[in-house]
Amino acid sequence: MTATPSHSPGSTTPSSSSRASAPAARLHGIKKTYFKPDGSVLVEALKGLELVIPRGEYIAIMGASGSGKSTLMNILGCLDRPTSGVYELDGAAVESLGDDELSRVRGQKIGFVFQAFNLISELSIAENVEVPLLYQGISAADRRARAHDALKLVGLENRVHHRPRELSGGQQQRAAIARALVGSPAILMADEPTGNLDSHTGQAILETFEELHSRGLTLIMVTHDDRIAGRCQRVVRLKDGELESDRDGGGRRRVTEAVR
Repeated sequence: MTATPSHSPGSTTPSSSSRASAPAARLHGIKKTYFKPDGSVLVEALKGLELVIPRGEYIAIMGASGSGKSTLMNILGCLDRPTSGVYELDGAAVESLGDDELSRVRGQKIGFVFQAFNLISELSIAENVEVPLLYQGISAADRRARAHDALKLVGLENRVHHRPRELSGGQQQRAAIARALVGSPAILMADEPTGNLDSHTGQAILETFEELHSRGLTLIMVTHDDRIAGRCQRVVRLKDGELESDRDGGGRRRVTEAVR
């Protein structure tokens, strides 16, 4: 496996030395309140959440429906903003950024893997992996090189010209992981990534995540399955918008080589 390529830092990116000393993500006093049209409170989804995710950690986030789990993931993934509080991503505060800037940071700092593979059927696997780089103004030659490196990282370097329909479910999810990695994100976020896979294929995908983690990548996994959570380093459980528990998982803690 080879390291994914790095991108040029943006205007909100702190110096490399400050980034190295900062956690991958830090949430301080994060609240998210949804209001009715008349201005009254509909629901308090998050209630002053405090959470620090060190670089290179593999963390599972769990919680029942209505616990605030999805809201937390949306904020961590820069898909939504908190009502109040501070969110530092890769060493820089992002909670008050405008839509365009938040979108740019999301594209550069976060890689997403979903239960549905979300591959574009008309494109080859390599072209699917290149898609996030199109929005960053990366040259065609650089996009191809990065896509090949990312596909090699997940063992699909011999499938670059195939269409999604020509791949198995597990291979499609690997392609989706490569797409999430191609921009060298600070955090890889996975939302029930084995939900559409049989148990054998799901096991292989979890092993891929563990290999990426062993190389230093920060991973956040949303899961309802205690067995999957038990393979992570750390398990955070939410209840009614608050932190119910924060405990060690069964995953190994040794990081042997940096991905980034």
